[in-house]
Order: sequence, then structure tokens, then C-alpha cells
Amino acid sequence: MDDDYAEAVLDLVAAIPAGRAMTYGTVAEVVGDLLEARDGVRRGGPRQVGQVMSHAGSGVPWWRVVNAAGRPPARHTTRALALLGDEGTPLTADGTRVALRRAIWFPDED
Repeated sequence: MDDDYAEAVLDLVAAIPAGRAMTYGTVAEVVGDLLEARDGVRRGGPRQVGQVMSHAGSGVPWWRVVNAAGRPPARHTTRALALLGDEGTPLTADGTRVALRRAIWFPDED
């Protein structure tokens, strides 16, 4: 795992505000843009973000990163949905996914 890439992913995930969420793909796009602007090389994708999160993401609000359908990590669904609900993150009517149209966050919004 590229330490520079991992650090950029973790920094971005740490910045996601409570009540908001990002997808693995959106994290990958933002980090890719940042690293490309800085180093001239684009790297990573959603799977690499997932790897960073699974290996080193316990110290950041990992539950705020979901898949493209708004679902949290399968192994942590119950805990993630509880944490998301506690933060007031918009969920779908059945409460099983993040309502991404209302919850998605981009770092240049705030």
C-alpha cells in the first residue's frame, strides 16, 4: 500500500462532517485529483480506498464511507447504520442505506 495515498485517503475521510457521507468512488476521485495536481500522477480507485479503510481506517469515521448504493461495509452494517443514524445522516425510508442525494459531501462545499 502506498503510504502517501493512504494518508490522503485517511485525511479526507477524517474531514467528512457528521451527518454526511462519501462513496468509495468519490473519495478515490477527490484523492486522485489532489495527488495528480501535486505529483502529476493519478493513482488509486474505489478498491484501493476500500483497502486503505480496511487496513488503516479504524481511527477515522469509517462509517461515513459507503458504496455507490449507499450501503456501509457488509461486515459492519449494523454498527455503521447505528452510528450514521446517531449523527442524523439521511437514510433511505427502510433505514438500510444512506440517502446519498441528501447526504453526499464534497470537500469544497464547506
